[in-house]
Amino acid sequence: MTVTLRPATVDDLMAVGALHQRSRVAAYSSFLPPEALAEPSAQAMGAYWVERWGWERDDHRMAVAERNGRLVGFSYLGPDDEDDPATGLLNAIHLEPDERGRGTGRILMVDALDTMRSRGWSRAALWVLRQNAHARRFYQRGGWAATGAVRDEHVGPVAVPQLRYARLL
Repeated sequence: MTVTLRPATVDDLMAVGALHQRSRVAAYSSFLPPEALAEPSAQAMGAYWVERWGWERDDHRMAVAERNGRLVGFSYLGPDDEDDPATGLLNAIHLEPDERGRGTGRILMVDALDTMRSRGWSRAALWVLRQNAHARRFYQRGGWAATGAVRDEHVGPVAVPQLRYARLL
């Protein structure tokens, strides 16, 4: 029942998209209306990852987590979107809903932080939905702290505030 990590390949991206959709619905359904989570479909989310990977594969990294050969999570990181050359951005950690609380998210986070260090970044940043208390506690336990920066992100038709978190590497 060990979790293994490996770099994602283009062949993983449709499955990553479907997992991403399931993860969003499970994580956000307690504070977002159903219409916000109805789209994109798992298929559309997979197509999104295929397109994004095509643009970002040279300077971003996706790691996939597998348990007994089954995809159960992924992380995605790259340069900071604020153009700070000393900072890496953790764009995503998503898990299958039944994988929450099993340590997989922590394994993905530790791996992402190690990767950022190996790329020479001295600081890590991320954005998290303000209402996602579970994720905020997860990141805080991992040494992340809110910076005070806020932005709105659309989840479907709903604008949702995000908080920026950061930590030293």
